[in-house]
Amino acid sequence: MENLKYQDGKLEILDQRLLPNEAKWLPIGSKEAAFEAIQTLAVRGAPAIGIFAAFSMALFGKDDPAACKAYLDSARPTAVNLSWATARLAKVMENGGDPVAEALAVQAEDIEMCRKISTYGLSLLRDGDGLLTHCNAGELATSRYGTGLGPILLGKEKGYNFKVFSDETRPLLQGARLTSYELEKAGVDVTLICDNMASQVMKNGWIQAVLVGCDRVAMNGDAANKIGTSGVAILAKHYGIPFYVLGPTSTVDPHCATGADIQIEERPGDEIKELYFERPTALPQTKCYNPAFDVTDHNLITAIITDKGILRPPYTESLRALFQEEV
Repeated sequence: MENLKYQDGKLEILDQRLLPNEAKWLPIGSKEAAFEAIQTLAVRGAPAIGIFAAFSMALFGKDDPAACKAYLDSARPTAVNLSWATARLAKVMENGGDPVAEALAVQAEDIEMCRKISTYGLSLLRDGDGLLTHCNAGELATSRYGTGLGPILLGKEKGYNFKVFSDETRPLLQGARLTSYELEKAGVDVTLICDNMASQVMKNGWIQAVLVGCDRVAMNGDAANKIGTSGVAILAKHYGIPFYVLGPTSTVDPHCATGADIQIEERPGDEIKELYFERPTALPQTKCYNPAFDVTDHNLITAIITDKGILRPPYTESLRALFQEEV
């Protein structure tokens, strides 16, 4: 499912704020438009943000790469792929390289990484498994297959029949609007549930594994993902269900020791009270706390699945080895 188009110096993205009711392509003509698209979630998902940021840097950062990088990075501070991609493009431009070719390389690499992640993830599943996912980590959030949804979509291609339960993922409803949309389009058996129903479907014995994406992974294995993920991990631990975090190597932050070092984005309270409702659900003066992400403790994670392989605890060792291999 395509989410970005680049041709002849023109960049467009599928406006994910409008899904599933409208599939509209949004032209991006300036760094300000790119910033707004990232901040308002017209484009979302850590890998997809990274790819989009790479093209935005290539098109709009030529005059001052460092300034453009700092500006785009400030749009959403939690997803490490954003700053990773802008740093990569800034370095290429400062060295006189071809930024468009580099952005295309970032996109091509993500496709290959997602294929590998999906293959590794699928090796942990059995045909007929019941699976729970939170937020959206499919093709809309990446390039091809996805991370958290990658094994499901690859499995469908290979003839696996999974029964997937998708948390709606309040307050922005990425699970309802995007994950159920993607899986329905792919012909996967998907059931939408409210976030607070996850415990019940686990208790019923309907879930054999939990698959989620990630926006940043610390070097001790703590993982930041959409708000509500850590609660799902706690439930999975209670019911003895494997909890898998899937993401590309670029999502692992070698400069981040633990989850306590991850900056958590806070978003407007109106998203809780008003967005997707015909009328406000609370009084105007009612205060809201709206963190976009939470951090799942490494002790709750069964395995971290990357394009380099399946990492197991202790993550301080397996993640360190991951980067030693790249040196």
